[in-house]
Amino acid sequence: MTQPTPPIALIADDDDFFRLAVVAILTRSFGFSEVVETGSLDAALDQLSTRRGAVTLALFDLAMPGMEGPGSLSAVRECFPTVKVAVVSASTERNKILTALEVGVHGYVPKGIGSAELTRAVGMILDGQIFVPASLAVLDGAGPRPALEARGPAVDGRHDGRTDGRQLRIPDLTPRQRDVLALLVEGRSNKEIARRLQLGEGTVKVHMAALLRSLGVQNRAAAAVVGARLLAD
Repeated sequence: MTQPTPPIALIADDDDFFRLAVVAILTRSFGFSEVVETGSLDAALDQLSTRRGAVTLALFDLAMPGMEGPGSLSAVRECFPTVKVAVVSASTERNKILTALEVGVHGYVPKGIGSAELTRAVGMILDGQIFVPASLAVLDGAGPRPALEARGPAVDGRHDGRTDGRQLRIPDLTPRQRDVLALLVEGRSNKEIARRLQLGEGTVKVHMAALLRSLGVQNRAAAAVVGARLLAD
């Protein structure tokens, strides 16, 4: 009888000492056979792509290379829907917490809560619950939650598909999205883009998904059209 594959977790944080503490918690308290350590968003995406289907939990810091804030995790959730994704961050800003929850993370864990509480939070996330810090306990009645902007595909040359009428500008994109967009407009494939930017092809796919969302389009062809117009402005 085939034995089930032992679970693998991933921690993406550029703080070596914090990663060490998290690895100890995940291996000792939850039986993960391996915890993949990375120090940047791109490296984390490479690992998730390489180990697709094997990683069941991924923890992300918000202040590391490649991370543009909680919104950067929207593409991770889209491309790796079976992975439980959580933020472990020093920031307890309510807007960041809510934005992270809006893009579909399974929890937002403040770094300062201590090892016992961190263990409890991870346990809740693995059990299928959404963990949020106690500071959000007064959320009800505190006003509406910020909603992600609804976007549809671009239908003509007058706008980029944003339903609020605001024109998307190149500075609105992350630096990595701009790099990917420029090469997409040149007609480069994902494999060529990966080679030019020295990224994994899986990482490029995730950035491409985020780029399509940012542009409000449904496919690469539409993104190339909108991108050419943006780059020409």
